[in-house]
Amino acid sequence: MTIQTETLLPDATGIVRAADLLREGALVSFPTETVYGLGADARNGEAVARVYEAKGRPSFNPLIVHVARVSQAQDFVLWSDTAQALADAFWPGPLTMVLPLATNHGLSSLVTAGLDSVALRVPADPTAQALLQAFGGPIAAPSANPSGRISPTTAQHVISGLSGRISAVVDGGACAVGMESTIIGLTEGPTLFRAGGLAHEAIEQILGRTLASSADSDAITAPGQMTSHYAPAATVRLNALEAQPGELMLGFGDVNGALNLSPTGDLVEAAANLFDHLHQLDARALPIAVAPIPMQGLGRAINDRLARAAAPR
Repeated sequence: MTIQTETLLPDATGIVRAADLLREGALVSFPTETVYGLGADARNGEAVARVYEAKGRPSFNPLIVHVARVSQAQDFVLWSDTAQALADAFWPGPLTMVLPLATNHGLSSLVTAGLDSVALRVPADPTAQALLQAFGGPIAAPSANPSGRISPTTAQHVISGLSGRISAVVDGGACAVGMESTIIGLTEGPTLFRAGGLAHEAIEQILGRTLASSADSDAITAPGQMTSHYAPAATVRLNALEAQPGELMLGFGDVNGALNLSPTGDLVEAAANLFDHLHQLDARALPIAVAPIPMQGLGRAINDRLARAAAPR
């Protein structure tokens, strides 16, 4: 469906309009000092699913959650002295930290791709800050470009790639840094997940130690690193039209079961429910049969994650 994409000024009227759209579950692109982000309410699973749909993103990868200040970040994660030291030194700024999720964090599981950690950043760009403060909550935002295309550093870049797929873009001018944020993992020892707009040597100076590299570990630090991933403890059988004895059925559309990803066959709703439904069924410690999902639109990403869940392990 093609929608009318508004271009908003970074003034009070534009910021209020952008915040209202986000509250309605719409997608709004906005500038940060790194690149333009494609923003959605990080607590709204269906809004987050539309991010993947708009980008044509082939799989559900964790998204960076943007917040206005450190105290907001602390609402969603298990904070640490290391996180505080880095926040004191580099936030607001082009640093993203991956931290363990807190209990009752309230974020959509699609933001974290079902993992037990989340990537957080406090951007320095004044337009991003104004929007975050007006919205008053967490905004999930990958780069605002079609999947596989060059990251956008101006509003025109966003419009060229996503016009008709998103509700609005706030034109805050060219991005000052123009490169994605540096991502540091803090779920175990400090680890460099992605080089970016903040030199990792500056981070090492604050920490007083050398960062580990995610390439040096066999541990899963981000999605897509192993064929068997997002796997429940129980076995998963795909493209099932009914459950066999002793199985739990995860339905879709007219194929019903213990839970249904979307009784109406809505792929956006199904994407938003995917990880939560798998967790609920897995807690019952029985094999899971999954109804066929159409291999179109968001169905490709859903099937990608289901195939990983069902892979031999």
